[in-house]
Amino acid sequence: MSTPTLKQSPVHQFSRIHGIGAFRPDVIVSNEDVCQWIDSSDEWIRQRTGIITRHRADKGTSVVDMAEAAGREALAHAGIDGSQLGAVIVSTVTHPFATPSAAAEIAHLLGAAPAPAYDVSAACAGYCYGVAQADALVRSGAAEYVLVIGVEKLSDFIDNTERTISFLLGDGAGAVVVGPSETAGIGPSVWGSDGSKSSTIGMTHSMLDIRELSLAAEADDTVVGVSDVAARDTKLWPTLRQDGQSVFRWAVWEMAKVAQRALDAAGVTVDDLGAFVPHQANMRIIDEMAKQLKLPESVVIARDIADAGNTSAASIPLATHRLLSENPELSGKLSLQIGFGAGLVFGAQVIVLP
Repeated sequence: MSTPTLKQSPVHQFSRIHGIGAFRPDVIVSNEDVCQWIDSSDEWIRQRTGIITRHRADKGTSVVDMAEAAGREALAHAGIDGSQLGAVIVSTVTHPFATPSAAAEIAHLLGAAPAPAYDVSAACAGYCYGVAQADALVRSGAAEYVLVIGVEKLSDFIDNTERTISFLLGDGAGAVVVGPSETAGIGPSVWGSDGSKSSTIGMTHSMLDIRELSLAAEADDTVVGVSDVAARDTKLWPTLRQDGQSVFRWAVWEMAKVAQRALDAAGVTVDDLGAFVPHQANMRIIDEMAKQLKLPESVVIARDIADAGNTSAASIPLATHRLLSENPELSGKLSLQIGFGAGLVFGAQVIVLP
């Protein structure tokens, strides 16, 4: 008996970004505000990081709220409806629930259900990971349009009194719609990881520690509830920490090489670029990468970090959104984007700006 001939999904040769959206919380935290919690100064923070302010969401604004807002703008910019989405990918490390995913909730809110939806946990490289997957889904025919959202509410997972990372971080969301194209709009993705350096950025405790805290509270009849214990020892809540010097050296010396590989894979040079949008981790890292890549003065470099801080998975789409708002003539030009951070993970592509 012969094997039946299977049908396969239709293939699109090319993909591109059709629309972009963003959400920035209203609460602005200045360096002076930060210095109430750590022994530092506005001058030191500016010199070391380039950050002047950062946006943070209020208690009532969730990861899903921010992502939904950014997603709606991206859909409107792309000129499509949520029902046309073939998948929703949300890159985040700060959605407070292991399940259901933020992506599933957002797909429902945007009218994309029953499209497949899932979260990606790749921190500062998460957006580039999402774009890599969306590009593959569209070109394979698995989806016509894919919504990629980078969103973080990092303020929920910081200890304001520690000074390795808390003063860097902000909240926000950025989103893009990836779909088919008649010409190439997303270059090959160069992505990877180095788990040997996983201790350089991470959490102080696991969720299992919180479970032990709950059990301890139940066993202590002098404690009203878990919140009482948490108030007594807030250090037990999982918060972010980093080995700043190790991360800085890794980013400066290794990520420019990854960025160059992305350029080579796309078959272009720095002279072909209109923009450079690296993860907004630190202004000194951004400037050093630009120097190593020998970017010409004609390339517009995203420096959203000055006003937004480090927003992890949201930083590249937020910075791209601002870049296009301030420089609309960049639409249709090539942009080199690269994300890098916790894990340690990295991802980079050359894209055509929407």
